[in-house]
Amino acid sequence: MPFFISIIVISFILYVFFKVRILNEKEPVKMHYTNAKARMALGTFISAFGINQYVFYETQLALFIGIVFLILGIAQIVYGYKLFKHFRNELLKVSDQ
Repeated sequence: MPFFISIIVISFILYVFFKVRILNEKEPVKMHYTNAKARMALGTFISAFGINQYVFYETQLALFIGIVFLILGIAQIVYGYKLFKHFRNELLKVSDQ
């Protein structure tokens, strides 16, 4: 249980960190790159929260809600990773010029 709580706290702090860091970026490519990292942190937060709720309550309702949170979190992580890979390549192209 403390494992999931640690993941929840760390991923939420990373999400806020990346969202605040977007405000300091001037280039749109760097903004999208940082937003992709924030999206992955948000997905980790949602997934860990859903798993933690099921482990804590262990009811059928908590199972359904946990599954929904897990699916949404994994979708955020996968989409964020795809954006991360795409904008990493774009950032490398911009830095080479």
